[in-house]
Amino acid sequence: MKLPQSERSVGSNGVLALLVVVSIVLMTMYAREGERGALHRMRSGVQSATAPVAAAGTWATTPLRAVGDWTNGLTVSRSEIDRLRSDNDALRKAVADLEEARLENERLKTLVGFIDARDLENESVGARVIARPTNSWEAVITIDRGTADGVDNGMPVLGPQGLLGQTVEVTEHSARVRLIADQRSGVAAMIQATRAEGVVWGSLAGSLRMDYVSRETTVVPGDLVLTSGMGGVYPKGLLIGEVTEIDTPENALFPRIAVRPSARLDGIEEVIVLVGANSAGDVGGGE
Repeated sequence: MKLPQSERSVGSNGVLALLVVVSIVLMTMYAREGERGALHRMRSGVQSATAPVAAAGTWATTPLRAVGDWTNGLTVSRSEIDRLRSDNDALRKAVADLEEARLENERLKTLVGFIDARDLENESVGARVIARPTNSWEAVITIDRGTADGVDNGMPVLGPQGLLGQTVEVTEHSARVRLIADQRSGVAAMIQATRAEGVVWGSLAGSLRMDYVSRETTVVPGDLVLTSGMGGVYPKGLLIGEVTEIDTPENALFPRIAVRPSARLDGIEEVIVLVGANSAGDVGGGE
Protein backbone atom coordinates (compact mmCIF):
# COMPACT_ATOMS: atom_id res chain seq x y z
CA MET A 1 0.00 0.00 0.00
CA LYS A 2 1.44 3.32 -1.01
CA LEU A 3 1.81 6.08 1.53
CA PRO A 4 0.37 9.41 0.66
CA GLN A 5 2.84 11.95 -0.81
CA SER A 6 2.58 14.23 2.17
CA GLU A 7 3.52 11.45 4.62
CA ARG A 8 6.66 10.51 2.60
CA SER A 9 7.76 14.16 2.51
CA VAL A 10 7.38 14.46 6.28
CA GLY A 11 9.47 11.31 6.80
CA SER A 12 12.28 12.49 4.45
CA ASN A 13 12.41 15.91 6.11
CA GLY A 14 12.66 14.28 9.51
CA VAL A 15 15.64 12.13 8.45
CA LEU A 16 17.40 15.16 6.96
CA ALA A 17 16.85 17.18 10.13
CA LEU A 18 18.17 14.30 12.23
CA LEU A 19 21.33 14.07 10.09
CA VAL A 20 21.93 17.81 10.38
CA VAL A 21 21.60 17.64 14.17
CA VAL A 22 23.97 14.66 14.36
CA SER A 23 26.52 16.45 12.15
CA ILE A 24 26.42 19.57 14.31
CA VAL A 25 26.86 17.49 17.48
CA LEU A 26 29.82 15.56 16.00
CA MET A 27 31.51 18.75 14.72
CA THR A 28 31.07 20.35 18.14
CA MET A 29 32.52 17.33 19.91
CA TYR A 30 35.41 17.11 17.43
CA ALA A 31 36.29 20.77 17.94
CA ARG A 32 36.12 20.56 21.76
CA GLU A 33 37.91 17.29 22.34
CA GLY A 34 41.69 17.04 22.34
CA GLU A 35 44.03 15.39 19.87
CA ARG A 36 43.58 12.11 21.75
CA GLY A 37 39.78 12.21 21.57
CA ALA A 38 37.71 9.38 20.15
CA LEU A 39 36.72 11.22 17.01
CA HIS A 40 40.32 12.26 16.26
CA ARG A 41 41.52 8.68 16.70
CA MET A 42 38.73 7.42 14.42
CA ARG A 43 39.67 9.95 11.72
CA SER A 44 43.38 8.93 11.88
CA GLY A 45 42.44 5.27 11.58
CA VAL A 46 40.31 5.88 8.48
CA GLN A 47 43.13 7.88 6.86
CA SER A 48 45.67 5.12 7.57
CA ALA A 49 43.37 2.51 6.10
CA THR A 50 42.65 4.43 2.91
CA ALA A 51 46.22 5.74 2.32
CA PRO A 52 47.42 2.68 0.30
CA VAL A 53 44.33 2.89 -1.91
CA ALA A 54 44.92 6.59 -2.56
CA ALA A 55 48.61 5.99 -3.39
CA ALA A 56 47.71 3.19 -5.79
CA GLY A 57 45.16 5.41 -7.49
CA THR A 58 47.70 8.23 -7.88
CA TRP A 59 50.27 5.83 -9.37
CA ALA A 60 47.74 4.32 -11.76
CA THR A 61 46.53 7.71 -13.05
CA THR A 62 49.99 9.29 -13.47
CA PRO A 63 50.43 8.18 -17.16
CA LEU A 64 46.94 9.41 -17.98
CA ARG A 65 47.62 12.80 -16.40
CA ALA A 66 50.96 13.03 -18.26
CA VAL A 67 49.22 12.34 -21.57
CA GLY A 68 46.64 14.95 -20.69
CA ASP A 69 49.34 17.54 -19.98
CA TRP A 70 51.07 16.70 -23.29
CA THR A 71 47.86 16.95 -25.31
CA ASN A 72 47.07 20.28 -23.64
CA GLY A 73 50.36 21.57 -25.08
CA LEU A 74 49.19 20.57 -28.54
CA THR A 75 46.14 22.74 -28.45
CA VAL A 76 47.84 25.70 -30.22
CA SER A 77 45.55 28.00 -32.09
CA ARG A 78 45.68 28.20 -35.89
CA SER A 79 46.72 31.83 -35.72
CA GLU A 80 49.68 30.92 -33.49
CA ILE A 81 50.81 28.23 -35.94
CA ASP A 82 50.55 30.69 -38.83
CA ARG A 83 52.55 33.27 -36.87
CA LEU A 84 55.29 30.76 -36.08
CA ARG A 85 55.49 29.69 -39.72
CA SER A 86 55.70 33.32 -40.83
CA ASP A 87 58.49 34.00 -38.32
CA ASN A 88 60.35 30.90 -39.49
CA ASP A 89 60.08 31.95 -43.15
CA ALA A 90 61.33 35.43 -42.30
CA LEU A 91 64.32 34.02 -40.41
CA ARG A 92 65.20 31.66 -43.27
CA LYS A 93 65.04 34.53 -45.76
CA ALA A 94 67.22 36.70 -43.53
CA VAL A 95 69.83 33.93 -43.28
CA ALA A 96 69.76 33.41 -47.07
CA ASP A 97 70.14 37.17 -47.67
CA LEU A 98 73.09 37.38 -45.31
CA GLU A 99 74.80 34.40 -46.95
CA GLU A 100 74.22 35.87 -50.41
CA ALA A 101 75.69 39.21 -49.28
CA ARG A 102 78.73 37.42 -47.83
CA LEU A 103 79.35 35.47 -51.05
CA GLU A 104 78.93 38.59 -53.18
CA ASN A 105 81.35 40.48 -50.96
CA GLU A 106 83.93 37.73 -51.38
CA ARG A 107 83.53 37.75 -55.18
CA LEU A 108 83.87 41.52 -55.33
CA LYS A 109 86.96 41.47 -53.12
CA THR A 110 88.53 38.88 -55.43
CA LEU A 111 87.63 40.96 -58.48
CA VAL A 112 89.04 44.17 -57.03
CA GLY A 113 92.14 42.30 -55.89
CA PHE A 114 92.65 40.99 -59.43
CA ILE A 115 92.58 44.55 -60.81
CA ASP A 116 94.83 45.96 -58.06
CA ALA A 117 97.38 43.15 -58.43
CA ARG A 118 97.89 43.98 -62.11
CA ASP A 119 98.07 47.75 -61.53
CA LEU A 120 96.17 48.38 -64.76
CA GLU A 121 96.47 51.88 -66.19
CA ASN A 122 92.91 51.87 -67.54
CA GLU A 123 89.95 53.22 -65.61
CA SER A 124 87.47 50.51 -64.75
CA VAL A 125 83.83 50.17 -63.74
CA GLY A 126 82.12 47.25 -62.05
CA ALA A 127 78.99 45.64 -63.52
CA ARG A 128 76.58 42.82 -62.82
CA VAL A 129 75.60 40.12 -65.29
CA ILE A 130 71.86 40.43 -66.00
CA ALA A 131 71.49 37.93 -68.88
CA ARG A 132 73.30 34.81 -70.05
CA PRO A 133 73.59 33.18 -73.50
CA THR A 134 70.16 32.43 -74.93
CA ASN A 135 71.26 29.78 -77.43
CA SER A 136 74.02 27.22 -77.97
CA TRP A 137 75.81 28.91 -80.88
CA GLU A 138 76.86 32.17 -79.28
CA ALA A 139 78.60 33.01 -76.03
CA VAL A 140 77.27 36.47 -75.19
CA ILE A 141 76.23 37.87 -71.81
CA THR A 142 74.54 41.16 -70.91
CA ILE A 143 75.72 43.51 -68.15
CA ASP A 144 73.94 46.39 -66.41
CA ARG A 145 76.34 49.17 -67.50
CA GLY A 146 76.16 51.25 -70.67
CA THR A 147 77.01 54.59 -72.23
CA ALA A 148 75.68 56.41 -69.15
CA ASP A 149 78.54 54.77 -67.22
CA GLY A 150 81.22 55.42 -69.85
CA VAL A 151 80.98 51.98 -71.49
CA ASP A 152 81.42 51.84 -75.28
CA ASN A 153 81.78 49.16 -77.96
CA GLY A 154 84.98 47.16 -78.00
CA MET A 155 85.97 47.63 -74.35
CA PRO A 156 87.66 44.69 -72.55
CA VAL A 157 85.71 42.89 -69.83
CA LEU A 158 87.46 40.99 -67.03
CA GLY A 159 86.43 38.45 -64.43
CA PRO A 160 88.12 37.55 -61.12
CA GLN A 161 90.55 35.13 -62.82
CA GLY A 162 91.23 36.77 -66.16
CA LEU A 163 89.89 37.98 -69.48
CA LEU A 164 86.23 37.36 -70.30
CA GLY A 165 85.69 39.21 -73.57
CA GLN A 166 84.68 42.61 -74.89
CA THR A 167 81.56 44.75 -75.30
CA VAL A 168 79.89 44.50 -78.73
CA GLU A 169 76.50 46.23 -78.35
CA VAL A 170 76.01 49.09 -75.92
CA THR A 171 72.87 50.98 -74.88
CA GLU A 172 72.47 53.71 -72.29
CA HIS A 173 72.21 51.33 -69.34
CA SER A 174 73.33 47.91 -70.61
CA ALA A 175 75.87 46.23 -72.84
CA ARG A 176 76.29 42.86 -74.51
CA VAL A 177 79.65 41.17 -73.95
CA ARG A 178 81.03 38.63 -76.43
CA LEU A 179 83.02 36.09 -74.43
CA ILE A 180 86.38 34.85 -75.69
CA ALA A 181 84.82 31.38 -76.09
CA ASP A 182 82.39 32.66 -78.73
CA GLN A 183 83.06 31.27 -82.21
CA ARG A 184 83.40 34.81 -83.60
CA SER A 185 85.91 35.92 -80.97
CA GLY A 186 89.64 36.29 -81.55
CA VAL A 187 92.27 37.64 -79.15
CA ALA A 188 95.83 38.62 -80.03
CA ALA A 189 97.86 36.54 -77.59
CA MET A 190 101.32 35.31 -76.64
CA ILE A 191 102.88 32.43 -74.74
CA GLN A 192 104.27 33.92 -71.55
CA ALA A 193 107.35 31.68 -71.32
CA THR A 194 108.60 32.11 -74.90
CA ARG A 195 106.79 35.37 -75.92
CA ALA A 196 105.67 33.59 -79.09
CA GLU A 197 102.63 35.34 -80.52
CA GLY A 198 99.44 34.03 -82.08
CA VAL A 199 95.67 34.39 -81.92
CA VAL A 200 93.30 32.67 -79.49
CA TRP A 201 89.97 31.76 -81.08
CA GLY A 202 86.69 30.66 -79.61
CA SER A 203 84.59 27.87 -81.08
CA LEU A 204 81.01 26.66 -81.37
CA ALA A 205 81.79 24.10 -78.67
CA GLY A 206 83.00 26.86 -76.34
CA SER A 207 86.62 25.66 -76.28
CA LEU A 208 89.69 27.82 -77.03
CA ARG A 209 92.53 27.20 -79.45
CA MET A 210 95.64 29.21 -80.27
CA ASP A 211 96.78 29.51 -83.90
CA TYR A 212 99.69 31.02 -85.82
CA VAL A 213 102.36 30.06 -83.30
CA SER A 214 105.60 29.12 -85.04
CA ARG A 215 106.47 25.42 -85.26
CA GLU A 216 109.95 26.34 -84.04
CA THR A 217 108.54 27.51 -80.71
CA THR A 218 108.57 25.09 -77.80
CA VAL A 219 105.11 24.96 -76.21
CA VAL A 220 104.29 22.66 -73.29
CA PRO A 221 101.11 22.03 -71.31
CA GLY A 222 100.83 24.47 -68.45
CA ASP A 223 102.27 27.42 -70.35
CA LEU A 224 100.28 30.57 -69.59
CA VAL A 225 98.68 32.49 -72.43
CA LEU A 226 98.37 36.28 -72.13
CA THR A 227 97.07 39.10 -74.29
CA SER A 228 99.89 40.48 -76.44
CA GLY A 229 98.50 43.99 -76.81
CA MET A 230 98.75 43.80 -80.60
CA GLY A 231 95.93 45.54 -82.48
CA GLY A 232 95.06 47.85 -79.61
CA VAL A 233 91.97 45.90 -78.59
CA TYR A 234 93.13 44.42 -75.28
CA PRO A 235 95.85 45.79 -72.96
CA LYS A 236 98.99 43.68 -72.87
CA GLY A 237 99.42 41.07 -70.16
CA LEU A 238 95.85 40.06 -69.35
CA LEU A 239 95.59 36.38 -68.45
CA ILE A 240 93.64 34.33 -71.00
CA GLY A 241 94.34 30.79 -69.85
CA GLU A 242 96.87 27.97 -70.03
CA VAL A 243 97.95 25.46 -72.63
CA THR A 244 96.42 22.02 -72.15
CA GLU A 245 97.35 20.16 -75.34
CA ILE A 246 99.64 20.57 -78.36
CA ASP A 247 99.19 18.76 -81.67
CA THR A 248 101.62 19.29 -84.55
CA PRO A 249 100.49 17.50 -87.76
CA GLU A 250 103.35 16.70 -90.16
CA ASN A 251 102.16 18.92 -93.00
CA ALA A 252 100.55 21.72 -90.93
CA LEU A 253 102.07 25.19 -90.97
CA PHE A 254 101.28 25.77 -87.31
CA PRO A 255 100.71 23.54 -84.29
CA ARG A 256 97.21 23.12 -82.88
CA ILE A 257 97.26 24.41 -79.33
CA ALA A 258 94.32 23.87 -76.96
CA VAL A 259 93.87 26.50 -74.27
CA ARG A 260 91.79 26.29 -71.10
CA PRO A 261 90.40 29.72 -70.11
CA SER A 262 91.45 30.94 -66.69
CA ALA A 263 88.21 32.87 -66.08
CA ARG A 264 84.98 31.07 -65.32
CA LEU A 265 82.79 31.72 -68.36
CA ASP A 266 79.59 29.87 -67.44
CA GLY A 267 78.72 31.23 -64.00
CA ILE A 268 80.15 34.71 -63.78
CA GLU A 269 78.03 37.22 -61.80
CA GLU A 270 80.17 40.35 -61.53
CA VAL A 271 82.65 41.77 -64.03
CA ILE A 272 85.00 44.71 -64.55
CA VAL A 273 84.89 46.81 -67.72
CA LEU A 274 88.09 48.64 -68.66
CA VAL A 275 86.38 51.85 -69.77
CA GLY A 276 89.71 53.61 -70.29
CA ALA A 277 90.81 51.15 -72.98
CA ASN A 278 90.59 52.10 -76.64
CA SER A 279 87.28 50.97 -78.12
CA ALA A 280 87.74 49.00 -81.32
CA GLY A 281 86.48 45.92 -83.13
CA ASP A 282 87.84 42.59 -81.96
CA VAL A 283 90.17 40.34 -83.92
CA GLY A 284 87.36 37.97 -84.75
CA GLY A 285 85.20 40.58 -86.44
CA GLY A 286 82.21 42.60 -85.35
CA GLU A 287 78.60 41.76 -85.04
